[in-house]
Amino acid sequence: MQLFDIEADPTHNYLPYDGTVQYYGKVIQQFAADDYFDKLMQNIAWENDQAIIFGRKIITKRKVAWYGNQAFEYTYSNIHKYALPWTKELLELKVLVESLTGESFNSCLLNLYHTGEEGMAWHSDDETDLKRDGAIASLSFGAERKFAFKHKHSKEKVELYLEHGSLLVMKDKTQSYWLHRLPPTKKINTARINLTFRTIVN
Repeated sequence: MQLFDIEADPTHNYLPYDGTVQYYGKVIQQFAADDYFDKLMQNIAWENDQAIIFGRKIITKRKVAWYGNQAFEYTYSNIHKYALPWTKELLELKVLVESLTGESFNSCLLNLYHTGEEGMAWHSDDETDLKRDGAIASLSFGAERKFAFKHKHSKEKVELYLEHGSLLVMKDKTQSYWLHRLPPTKKINTARINLTFRTIVN
């Protein structure tokens, strides 16, 4: 199933079953989104991501950062991370996302993809540190990129494009039944920053 050219409707569920995905479209005007992109590039403590796969430490080109209400410990791919204190821009964006979604979040994992050739493989955000079936709100800045979902059992796919200044929310049983990914592409040579606001329960 491909959902490319549907006008953003935050009340619409883009998944056919077993979860909820809402796309709000552009929630930040372009000039403000441009400004946030620049400030996030400059002011975030970016680090190359790491993962331990089959006993080997892998360092990615993609960069990440982790912020929160307190120094939460967060573990994924057998790597431990500790949250940094919120920056001014992240707090502003957190308030905006919470006002739009009616949800509350205590942390944010950020990703920096330098070009379209950097992506993310199929995965679910189902770590035990996260609130079970809780909402994850994803803000996108920079390059417009395709985002894909695949059902773990039926293998049905849903795809949409995430625009500069746009908001996507995943919640309910989405992480239990669906994988998601950011497919790499050689057609895009500009950067994308993604903020995923989430709730840590440890």
